[in-house]
Amino acid sequence: MATDYDAPRKNDDDVESIEAIKERTPDKLTGLSDTDESEHGEGFAIPDVVSEDLDVVVLPPQDDEFTCSECFIVKHHSLLSAKKGKFGKVCIECES
Repeated sequence: MATDYDAPRKNDDDVESIEAIKERTPDKLTGLSDTDESEHGEGFAIPDVVSEDLDVVVLPPQDDEFTCSECFIVKHHSLLSAKKGKFGKVCIECES
């Protein structure tokens, strides 16, 4: 719906009654159908718990990386800002 922002606004004395507002709004319950709630959950299954151990390799910080003191993301040194933050090195994304 388009809004005319140049139109004069209503004053505080132009108050509509709640009954007039209720008459303008359509009844939200008319669009609902009588369906069984159990029909909606048939397509979903709860997965079994996986008891496998996941192997994750964690690498130590590399010489060409730094951790941004603002967003705490490890980034390549080419993304290091020329400015220093309050608490240390800052990336160029957090600089601005």
